[in-house]
Amino acid sequence: MLAPALHSALQAAAGAALGADFRIESAAPVAGGDIHHALRLTGGGTRVFVKWHADAASADLFAAEADGLRALARCDAFRVPAVLAQGSTADAAFLMLEWLDLAPIRADTPARRAGEALAALHRCTGERFGWPRDNFIGATPQANAPGDNWSRFFVRQRLAPQLERAAQRGFRGDLQKHGERVCDKAPALFLDYRPAPSLLHGDLWSGNLAALPDGTPALFDPAACFGDREADLAMTELFGGLPLAFYAAYREAWPPDEGYEVRKTLYNLYHVLNHLNLFGGGYLRQAERMAAALAAELGR
Repeated sequence: MLAPALHSALQAAAGAALGADFRIESAAPVAGGDIHHALRLTGGGTRVFVKWHADAASADLFAAEADGLRALARCDAFRVPAVLAQGSTADAAFLMLEWLDLAPIRADTPARRAGEALAALHRCTGERFGWPRDNFIGATPQANAPGDNWSRFFVRQRLAPQLERAAQRGFRGDLQKHGERVCDKAPALFLDYRPAPSLLHGDLWSGNLAALPDGTPALFDPAACFGDREADLAMTELFGGLPLAFYAAYREAWPPDEGYEVRKTLYNLYHVLNHLNLFGGGYLRQAERMAAALAAELGR
């Protein structure tokens, strides 16, 4: 059951977004990830999706997510849920979104459409790497100070902070030894590869990509920035992956450059380190293996 203050705030926000006569008739829990609570609010035949957290400080996290959703929507490559409202009470914060009927992408046709859409998203480019504001990858702060050198941006604002967090949590030894070498030598992977600042979803595992009933691909839960398109593509191969038709369609639209297989490990190390820092030592061996493989590759 929702606390009275949160219920009142959601009612006011929904009324402002959908019309003053909207009244919450039900608030049913739905799947929404590991960090926040998620609800389906229903009233008068209308449904909306709400993410909320019992900490008003999460308002900044939701504001950053809303910013990323609007940016993805402006590119018009995917269907993106419209931001209806965001707000907070004394002890909770929330984000209210358009309800979309979504299903996992399993069949070939929606998978191909999603691959084509991702290539189209990546053709939306910015002037510099980064983003106008800092945001979050899951619950982890993510710095986005704009820059012109992608490898420097990725090492300083992605990889090194995650390694530092890991050290603070006691994950030292081989992980830090190999990780330091990767940070030092990573620019060597970009001597002949100069990516454009593509619009990235930023947290593009298979759980943040779905399809509408007509097969239209949809994106949500972004950690948006301008960066190397291969970082998005790499993460789709982590944590389960997507149908082969997705990758075939992306490669037909815009093939990855030579050296992608090594850069893929670099980019996915960031996400595995983030999972290590968020969820604990179950990810340590995977992070160590990835860092060691990269360090060996860069030592050649």
